[in-house]
Amino acid sequence: MTTRWSRTLDHAGIGDPALRDAYSGQRKLVARFARAEYMAVRLLLPPPLIPHIVAATAFMHHTDNLIDQGPVKERLAAADDWRQQVTAALARGSGEDPLLRALTHTIARHPQLHEYVEQFLSGADVEVEWESFSGEADFQHYVTAYSLPAFMLVACLLAPEAPGEDYVTGCRAFIEATQRLDFLDDIAEDLAEGRTGITHETLARHGLTPQDLRRQPAGFDALVREQAVLVRAGLEESRDLVHHVHTSSGPLVRALIDLQTLRVGAVEKAGPALLDGSTRPPPADALRLLGREYRAARRHR
Repeated sequence: MTTRWSRTLDHAGIGDPALRDAYSGQRKLVARFARAEYMAVRLLLPPPLIPHIVAATAFMHHTDNLIDQGPVKERLAAADDWRQQVTAALARGSGEDPLLRALTHTIARHPQLHEYVEQFLSGADVEVEWESFSGEADFQHYVTAYSLPAFMLVACLLAPEAPGEDYVTGCRAFIEATQRLDFLDDIAEDLAEGRTGITHETLARHGLTPQDLRRQPAGFDALVREQAVLVRAGLEESRDLVHHVHTSSGPLVRALIDLQTLRVGAVEKAGPALLDGSTRPPPADALRLLGREYRAARRHR
């Protein structure tokens, strides 16, 4: 049974009414856009950490939303404006915007988050400007500039101290695998917007071009299977992360990796149907996974 949200805020030492409202607003945002991950956080993490994970996740999602739609010039302007707002709030140590009020309070409690906020904002233009990747080096640059800093916003809060090299390496293995999976699962949406996250090099290896993908080519199924192998390898490599986080964070880390593993299975099963729309793993499997880790989390408390 999860702790009531009001009690969660109490456990985290968040008593100021304005701050409680700010965190509560971010909680609603995260619960709406990432239901499975939100439930995992509520079930598996100790209450004092939950509001801070929520604030970091809400910041990541809000930033991503600001720069995700519209002409590139407008999105770059939105990214620059948001960077200025966040930078000013970080300098003051507070913000009038509820999201920034929660974020700056979380940074005051967890100072290691500050550098990842700055790194994430620095990579926003990369997210705005990408349309496709020529080869693996381009994809890796995207992961370095944007995907990894985005994940570290949360991951840096799960480790007992400033993240070391081994921890960041494990985080990169996880987010690289997850990003490959996202580009597969979101391929129909991306194609509709005139872009694709599958590298031209990978497409060519299967005798395909981005234009071919609109016709559901036979070679796409082999491409999905090939990419799924890479995703599974990255997820397996990232399992060592559990040894670098707080003991109380271990169940969440395992759950996040296993949820992505369920997604790989769903994507593999969909195959060419991905070109018609994204998929999701069976909810019953996700619930069993969360139940298993919830029992493990209770043993650590």
